Amino acid sequence: MKTELPTPTSPPADALSPMLLAVLANRFDGVVREMTNTMLRTGRSAVINSARDFSCGITTADNELFATAEGLPAHTYGLNLQTATMCAYHDDIAEGDAYLHNDPYSGNSHPADHTLIVPVFWEGEHLFNVCAKAHQADIGNSLPTTYHAAAKDVYEEGALIFPAVRVQRGYETNQDIIRMCRRRIRVPDYWYGDFLAMLGSVRTGEARIRDIFKKYGVPTIKRFVTQWFDYSEQRMRQAISALPAATIERESFHDPIPPFRNERIPVRLKLTIDPVAGRVEIDLTSNIDCMDNGLNLTEACSISNSVAGVYNCLPSDIPRNGGSYRCISMKLREGAAIGIPSFPHSCSVATTNVSERLLNNVQAALAGLGEGFGLAEGGIGMGAGMSVISGTDARHADHPYVNQLIIGGNGGPGSPYCDGWITYGIPVVAGLMYRDSVEISELSYPVHYREIKLTQNTMGAGRNRGAPGTLMTYGPSNHPMTVVFAADGQQNPARGVRGGGDGNVGRIDLIDEAGVMTQMPNVGQVELKQGQWLRGLDTAGGGYGDPLEREASRVREDVLERFICMAHARDVYGVVLRGAADDETLAIDEVATMAARLAMRSARAGAGLPVDA
Repeated sequence: MKTELPTPTSPPADALSPMLLAVLANRFDGVVREMTNTMLRTGRSAVINSARDFSCGITTADNELFATAEGLPAHTYGLNLQTATMCAYHDDIAEGDAYLHNDPYSGNSHPADHTLIVPVFWEGEHLFNVCAKAHQADIGNSLPTTYHAAAKDVYEEGALIFPAVRVQRGYETNQDIIRMCRRRIRVPDYWYGDFLAMLGSVRTGEARIRDIFKKYGVPTIKRFVTQWFDYSEQRMRQAISALPAATIERESFHDPIPPFRNERIPVRLKLTIDPVAGRVEIDLTSNIDCMDNGLNLTEACSISNSVAGVYNCLPSDIPRNGGSYRCISMKLREGAAIGIPSFPHSCSVATTNVSERLLNNVQAALAGLGEGFGLAEGGIGMGAGMSVISGTDARHADHPYVNQLIIGGNGGPGSPYCDGWITYGIPVVAGLMYRDSVEISELSYPVHYREIKLTQNTMGAGRNRGAPGTLMTYGPSNHPMTVVFAADGQQNPARGVRGGGDGNVGRIDLIDEAGVMTQMPNVGQVELKQGQWLRGLDTAGGGYGDPLEREASRVREDVLERFICMAHARDVYGVVLRGAADDETLAIDEVATMAARLAMRSARAGAGLPVDA
C-alpha cells in the first residue's frame, strides 16, 4: 500500500522529498513482507505454513518499532520491548548474532511465541533489528498445548524459557540450545523446521536492509527514520484531534474458568482523550492482581492490545510505529493480571482470552464518544476450532504429532460503516491469520471433520450487524486424540454498542459413540476415541447501532444469504417479508414493515427505553 504524504508547510533544510519518504517506507515494508513470505513458504508446522500464526517486523537500534507490514498486532506491537531486552542483557552485540527470546517477563507476548532477533549492522554500526516471531506447535509444556490455562505458575506450565539468549555467534548456531529444545519438545523435527524458517526469515531481512543502505547510504536512511517517525506522529495527532475530549471508564468480563477461578475475570480500563494535545491515555491500573492460572497478560500484551483497540478506530493508513506510539501513553501496575506480571505467575494464554476482552473494551469504549466512533466487540474465545490436538498417527508408524487447529471462526464486530468481518478469527489477530484447509489438515494429521458451517441468527443485530460464528464438529480418524482448549464467551458474549445487540454465547460439546451430547467446560482437556466427536459453536460479533435503522433491503439480503431467518428479520429488525428465500420470491412488505417498526419503537417508549436505541 502506498502512503500519501502531505507537503510540509515549513520543511526543515534536510527534509527528504515526500516521494522519497513514500518510496523508503514501502521499501522497508517490502522487507517485512519478504520475511513473511519466507516464513510462510518454509515453515514446517501447520500453525505456521497454513494458519500463518507468525509475524515479522523491524525495530531501530534504539528499540523503537519501525515496520510491521501485515504482522499480527498481538505479536508486533511489543517487538521493541524484546529488542530492548536483547540490548540490556548483552553489551557485546555483533554482526552475525541471533537471539532467541520467548520470556514473558522481559517483553515477549507469551512463551509459545518464539522470537528470533538479528541485529543489522552496516559499516560496523548497529542500525536496525529484524524480528521473526512464530507460535510453536509445542514448547515443552507439562501438557501437550501451548495454551495452558490451568497452570498456576510458570513451573507448572513447564515451558522452556529463553530470555534473549544468543543462539548464533558469527552466523554459527549454538547447537547446545538446539539440543535442549529437541530433547524437551514433543515434536522436535517440527520445531527445528520452524526454527530454520525463522532463521531464514531474519537473515533475509538483514540482507534486504543492507541492500537499502547500499543504495541510499546511512545519512539518508537516518534522516528518513527521523522524518518518518515525525510524519507518523503528525498523522496520529491529527486523527486524535478529530475525536471529542472525553474520559471513559469501562468494564467487561472474561468467563469464569472453574475450578481454577470460579469468578468472572474483570477487565477494567480508563481511557482519556485529549484532542488539543493529540494524545490518548489508557489506564489499566485498577485491574486485579495476578491470578494463579495461565490467563495473566504480559506487559507486551497489555500494551499491544490496548493500542490495537485505538488503531482499529482510526484511519487505517496511519503508520503503526514508534512515531504514532508517541501519542498513546499507558499506565500499568506491576503485579497485575492486566499490566506487568510478577514472576512466577503464568502468562501461558496471555495473547488471547483476556487480551481479546481488553482490545474489545478499548474499541467499544471509543464507541461511547458518539455516533460514528469506535466499534462493537468482536467475537471472542479460542473454542473447539482453535484447540491443540495431539496423539500418534497410525498412518505413519504411530509417529507423534502436536498441532494447534485454526479451523473455527468468531464473527467480527459491527462498525459505524459496515457489517462485521466473517473471517475475523479472534480480535487480537486483526483477521490476518488464515483458516486451516480441511483437506490439508486431514492429510497432515489423523483428524476428520464432519461439518464446518456458519451459524444462523447468531450475530449481534444492529444498523450494521456483527458477523456470525462458526459451528464445527471433528474427531480422530484412527488412534485416540487429546484435545486441549481454553475458550471464552460461553457466558459473556461479545457486546453490541450504540443500541446494537450482543452476539451469541459459545459452546463446546462432547458427542459419544451413541450420539449423546455432553457440554464441556470452557477450559479443559478431553481424549477423543474413534467414533467420538468434539462439537464447537464459536461466538459472533456484536452489532453497531439500532437494528430498526438497518435498511430493509439489507435485512432481506441477510435472509437470502441465510445469515438470518424470516422470523428473526421480523422479530429483531421489524422487517416483514413475503414469499420464500429458496425460490427468490422473497419481497419486503413495506406497509407491514413500517407498522412493525412503529410498534417496536412504541413498545420501547412504553417500557421507558430510548426510542432510538
